[in-house]
Amino acid sequence: MTTIIQATKEHIPILIPLLDKYRIFYNQNSDEKAVRRFLESRMKNQDSDIFIAFYDNSPAGFTQLYSSFSSVSLKPIFILNDLYVYKEFRNKGLGEVLLNHAKEYCLLQKYKGLALETAIDNPSQKLYERLGWKKNITSLHYFWEAK
Repeated sequence: MTTIIQATKEHIPILIPLLDKYRIFYNQNSDEKAVRRFLESRMKNQDSDIFIAFYDNSPAGFTQLYSSFSSVSLKPIFILNDLYVYKEFRNKGLGEVLLNHAKEYCLLQKYKGLALETAIDNPSQKLYERLGWKKNITSLHYFWEAK
């Protein structure tokens, strides 16, 4: 049985290992102290919405949404920045449940939609497309990194 809850500051101890494993997945070093500070800041500033998936009452995954805006449509949007499921809970439909929950939350908030970015070789693209996400083939993403 899968349950999704919106995280609050009381859930930070549950989120720390999830976010740390997510970062490790993306080749970052484990740093639970920095993860704690990051999550505490997100909660204090209320600048993201985090949802935790529980599978049989065990924390199994999370997604994090950040608000932004579309000047063209004059509407707010969400950026689905993070989606992670512990390895032992994969292939149980949790990614799909989290993505669908994010879509429902977006509708509830009356936002224009959800944007996400993923690696070109990420096999999750099939899941995104099956759930109605459209691949943008008409524009490119650029990123400038401050060093």
